[in-house]
Amino acid sequence: MEFAARRDRLVERLRERGVIERNVTAEAIRAVPRHEFVPAPQRDDAYRDKPLPIGSGQTVSAPHMVAMMIEHLGLERGDRVLEVGTGCGYHAAVTAEVVGPGNVYSVEYVPELAERARETFDRLGDDIAVRTGDGHEGWPEHAPYDAAYLTCAAREVPPAVVKQVRAGGRVLAPVGDGSQQLVLMTVHEGGRTDRETLEGVRFVRMQGE
Repeated sequence: MEFAARRDRLVERLRERGVIERNVTAEAIRAVPRHEFVPAPQRDDAYRDKPLPIGSGQTVSAPHMVAMMIEHLGLERGDRVLEVGTGCGYHAAVTAEVVGPGNVYSVEYVPELAERARETFDRLGDDIAVRTGDGHEGWPEHAPYDAAYLTCAAREVPPAVVKQVRAGGRVLAPVGDGSQQLVLMTVHEGGRTDRETLEGVRFVRMQGE
């Protein structure tokens, strides 16, 4: 009950700041127990709005960033979503609350993190698919996706990920070597894309080729 009350307060703070505008985003943040995804020493900080270390040199994004990315993508029930960078699995779990079970496909480069995320999903009953591999390749077997996003900063949005998103779909990614910008791409017929730079961000670097 204590953790549930903290989640409620977190959602209200994010609403007050204007981060959350849609009820579906608020309910997704409220539904996912972030403390179950972070290492035990971080659990007391699980509902503070900040990134937390999860091991292997990686972090879980702050809740406001997870909510913001869901809002930017405009995710809806039934959307099929590709996530690059599973990490501890929290972002994928929130996304799954919005789009529904069986609709999130996540790729993680670090085997230990991928296995830990799978174990957490199994324990909590989350129907989320995780593949260990290089996120630059996406996950073509389940394409086309309605949306894709990166939870790690790339030099450029991986072309393979863009190709796996249907026409009319969106791709959201932190881009940049030094300073990073959150970039939103809309995919059109023939692979043409529109690109919008949203805001400055700070994510861990993407691993792989």
